[in-house]
Amino acid sequence: MDWSVYIIRCTDDSLYTGITTDVSRRFTQHATQKGAKYFRARQPLQIIYVENGHNRSSASKRECHIKRMSKTEKLKLVATQ
Repeated sequence: MDWSVYIIRCTDDSLYTGITTDVSRRFTQHATQKGAKYFRARQPLQIIYVENGHNRSSASKRECHIKRMSKTEKLKLVATQ
């Protein structure tokens, strides 16, 4: 399968990073509170970054790498897309 890493900007201006095989479906799940618990306290605004072409393993590793970045570094990553 083709896995993607994505970043979502939230209503509190935080950035959420995750992985999925269908970014649109996953965003809808987050928006309807059927996704990550992170979205119980905030709402997703928009998908601001998508990185395609991963397998499950490489997507998980990339997600972990991005989650360790500072917000500034994440915004720089988004700006390069």
